[in-house]
Amino acid sequence: MGRGVLRPALAARHFTLARLEPSPALAPFVDFIWILRWDLRGRPAHEQTILPHPNVNLGFEASGAAIYGVDRRLFTRCLDGQGKALGIRFRPGGFRPFWGAPVSQLTDRVVPAPPVFGTATEDARKLIMDSSAEDAQMAEHAEALLLSVLPDPDPAAGESAALVALIIGDPALRRVDQLAQACGLTPRAVQRLFSDYVGVSPKWVIRRSRLHEAAQRADSGTAVDWGQLAADLGYADQAHLTRDFTATLGVSPARYGGGRLSGHPVDGVLGFLEAGAGGFAVDLDRLDFLAPAQRVIERGRQVRPAGRAGRAAK
Repeated sequence: MGRGVLRPALAARHFTLARLEPSPALAPFVDFIWILRWDLRGRPAHEQTILPHPNVNLGFEASGAAIYGVDRRLFTRCLDGQGKALGIRFRPGGFRPFWGAPVSQLTDRVVPAPPVFGTATEDARKLIMDSSAEDAQMAEHAEALLLSVLPDPDPAAGESAALVALIIGDPALRRVDQLAQACGLTPRAVQRLFSDYVGVSPKWVIRRSRLHEAAQRADSGTAVDWGQLAADLGYADQAHLTRDFTATLGVSPARYGGGRLSGHPVDGVLGFLEAGAGGFAVDLDRLDFLAPAQRVIERGRQVRPAGRAGRAAK
């Protein structure tokens, strides 16, 4: 199941998950394509809790297509009946060239996809959700939509992805100043890059990476030496790890195996694995879409979606 899907052994009894590599043209922007299928007819609904990653997702399901910014909270989705969904997980920073504005504007939010990718979005969604479509065909239709608005390469997007990979791959990186030194930038420059391209701070990514590792250890089925794990992950002591774990997951490490997780509920399955923010319905108190100008007015501040016009707003 991968990091982020909590209690994966239980999850595997309720749905299947396929991951497909992107085509070479999309590889600089896209991490992978995921396809979720479930058949719970005659069975109780399943609630799946997700610990999100620092990635933007573009998702397609029966009710529509939407863009999901990085969700900083734990969240829970309910699956029932029978269905499927497809998501495109962008690399950290990889959605910035499509969006054409700071990705932090999407954090903890959901944006309907058609204003960004155009009228072809709904055509692609229908093809993806066709009951006869196999995984490879679904992925092909999704990629065709992205390729129709493919932006120019952006070196800063690649740099963002590399820095996030460095954080995940090197537990010794525990502070923003260490990350800045490793990449030859100032701490302030790293913070600006993450806000613009990733959507969250480098400190948040460091903290989330540590919690992903802690949750994965807890899900491993073997006894965990929490004191040693705290040291391995750079916490001052076990108490700091326990406090961080409990504040984010809602239960202590000792109770994680059997306790109920309390993520905020989200309708639908878009962005199922790596991001969230809400169901397909838009909270108009937070986002107001003006179709004629294809603009987003967010709390009195204009945000231009991407596509060809949006990229001019860099």
